[in-house]
Amino acid sequence: MLEYNLPRYLPSAEELPDSDETPVDNELQELIPGLLKAILLILWSERMDWLFAIDMGIYYHPDKPPIVPDGFLSLGVERFYDEELRPSYVLWDENVVPIFVLEVVSQNYRKEYTTKLDEYEALGVLYYVIYSSRRRRKPHLEVHKLVNGKYELQEGNPVWLPEIGLGIGCERGNYCGVTREWMYWYDEQGKRYLTPAEQVKKETQRAQQEAQRAQQEAQRAQQAELRVQQLTEQLRALGIDPDNLG
Repeated sequence: MLEYNLPRYLPSAEELPDSDETPVDNELQELIPGLLKAILLILWSERMDWLFAIDMGIYYHPDKPPIVPDGFLSLGVERFYDEELRPSYVLWDENVVPIFVLEVVSQNYRKEYTTKLDEYEALGVLYYVIYSSRRRRKPHLEVHKLVNGKYELQEGNPVWLPEIGLGIGCERGNYCGVTREWMYWYDEQGKRYLTPAEQVKKETQRAQQEAQRAQQEAQRAQQAELRVQQLTEQLRALGIDPDNLG
């Protein structure tokens, strides 16, 4: 996987900084990948073989600064090492290149369409995703897939990612009380997966409907019992013993 020569001594993740210490330019750089991670925590709650990291340094060489995307996904790795979690993502320890990297473009352009594209291509990241809501003449979302060592722009919104088993796309919605265009995960038919708040609302509505049905059934049973009592009294008034009708 790592085709370049590495030094003999390789530091561990605990010995390396967890990011480049550069503050985010815009709150969206945290909220957008945060939403994607929150949805995955629901979809893959039973899986322990994945990591979605936000603003975490990816170390590919101990003597070079890390690459720090806004978000990235790795498959086939441990969700948790221990209760301290990962301080950074070190390729010579993980032995897995992230399969998905996300960059959210802010007002301060950080070479997402040039230098970073080349870096992720050289690293071997299968999907490099760039999101910019400020674009007017081009799509807000670009999904680049590594094909024969070169990135190819994928068409559509959402874009299906078969190696991940999810689609990625963007549409208007509400998250953290903000209504705007957000990024979401989708199924193969293009149906958007729910956010945690939407999932809670759906489960609450389902519970309320079930409680309502149970109440209606109880009322019907009570009415049936009352009807039986009325018929019993009518039979007895006619001199008929309802217990000996056979």
